[in-house]
Amino acid sequence: MIVLGMDTSTRFASVALVDAEDGRVLAERTSDDHGRGSELLLLVDAACKEAGLGPRDIGAVAVGAGPGSFTGLRIGMATGKGIAFANGCPLWAVSSLAALAHEPLLKRELITVVSVLDARKGEVYAGAFWRDNDCTVVMREETVMHPDELNSWMPAGCRILGDFIEWHDGHDVSFPATPSGRAVALLALEGPRVDVTTTGAPTYIRPSEAEVKYPDGVPGALPKR
Repeated sequence: MIVLGMDTSTRFASVALVDAEDGRVLAERTSDDHGRGSELLLLVDAACKEAGLGPRDIGAVAVGAGPGSFTGLRIGMATGKGIAFANGCPLWAVSSLAALAHEPLLKRELITVVSVLDARKGEVYAGAFWRDNDCTVVMREETVMHPDELNSWMPAGCRILGDFIEWHDGHDVSFPATPSGRAVALLALEGPRVDVTTTGAPTYIRPSEAEVKYPDGVPGALPKR
């Protein structure tokens, strides 16, 4: 089975085609396009052509559900649902922060990885993960915070990955780093593979600007149910 992995949680849209049988990456594309819908489909098409496959050869879609850019996450989820509906295949959703941590954890080193992504407004999204029994597991729940809070929040001896790191403070830091479509697909294959084609939604962690400004609904719009 061929799995299409996609992540649009950051300014970099990333897609990959992965063979579910052996985890082999057949093709991969990344673009600095903020996950715009048309560009994302072009990346998928380019990856399919590189792998010598057609869109109908995709047997499952895995999408990074966030946290991250609200617009990017909505585009990624909507595109994933569209491909899954068209192919009659499942859509799997995984954490974008966990996907960022997944690849270094595959090296089997006994380390904890902290993923940090720019949340704008002077804040960051962060999650801590480690490897246990061939699975990437959550060590500390994903959250949003001011960068100054990271030092007290992070586990000792961790490695830090991300696109928003302005300090080292003795930590092992990899910067810049963003989630890849390859990692999204591999992480989804390790998980329960729950089909979220009809129920999937992005993971925002914090409320959107519209929800903050208009908790009772946008004036003139349909009332909240």
